[in-house]
Amino acid sequence: MSASQVEQLEQLEQLGQLEQLAPARPQRLQRIEWRRLCLSSVVLAAITALILWAAVADLLQQGRLAAVLSAGWGELAAPLLIALVVATGICERIWPAEPRPVLARGHVQDACYLALHAAVVIPLMTLLSVGAASLIGSHARWLELRATAHWPAWLIIPLTIVAMDAANWLAHFADHKLEPLWRFHALHHSQEELSVLTSFRAHPLMHTTGFILATIPVVILIPTRAIAPVLITIYVCIGTLQHANLRWTFGPVGRVIVSPAYHRLHHATDNQAVNLGVVLTIWDALIGYARFPARRHPVGRTGLDGRPVPVEQDGPPRPALLLLADQLAEPFRTHR
Repeated sequence: MSASQVEQLEQLEQLGQLEQLAPARPQRLQRIEWRRLCLSSVVLAAITALILWAAVADLLQQGRLAAVLSAGWGELAAPLLIALVVATGICERIWPAEPRPVLARGHVQDACYLALHAAVVIPLMTLLSVGAASLIGSHARWLELRATAHWPAWLIIPLTIVAMDAANWLAHFADHKLEPLWRFHALHHSQEELSVLTSFRAHPLMHTTGFILATIPVVILIPTRAIAPVLITIYVCIGTLQHANLRWTFGPVGRVIVSPAYHRLHHATDNQAVNLGVVLTIWDALIGYARFPARRHPVGRTGLDGRPVPVEQDGPPRPALLLLADQLAEPFRTHR
């Protein structure tokens, strides 16, 4: 056998070995990908799925699933909220805190989150509220204060809303202090071009802890009553307005209600551990976290230093939906 024939046989043997190894490579890559998944994020996703399952099962048994989802839309996508977003967007063009094009990258990306909010997050939040109430009512009915059933509505309903806001503040505090929760909350803080649409820039799983905690005061104080939908809508409107690209401080009212200028300081790149209030500032004031801005307070940068979350302002433009998918997947990666 000639030297060239021997060389050809050796090459064929090597190719055969490579073919045998080829099927193993995808399996190895799959194992590596699974190892890169963040366990705490998977656990939070599983908890959310459990709560949603409890809500859907309960509502299907009662035959109320469609009605409850429709009511959720009525509260969280009410005409009042839509009108507020449109009017605030116009005000941002007239009196911007930070002038920028109407089709700035941040605006376009947050518009995608608005669509995600309408299609996915509103049903999710509605079912989270129902599921949390169902689980707490089934396993912790001892929390209910029966005496409040005799309290007048003008007293117990405002008290419940204030207690819900305290629970939301606590959930927001946890989002910043606990790394597994911050993984999801960081997406909201990654926006470098703040606008009213930034209110909707949130990972769907960011809402789980907030709705669980906010359900507790409702179960305790008004287990047999309901809050008027218009009050929920007004609460959501105030929480939406605070992200506006405006210098508004609300004057004296801004010492109690979170204003756009007040909340902008919370989105600053250098210190997000202040102004955690969701609607009321009183919890920040009590803890010593409140920083009240002056009317002519300099407009600082927003976002996260080092850009730990993929952002639309980084590098050449990317397709908005592909970037959206990348941002939503980020909390499940372990390299952060």
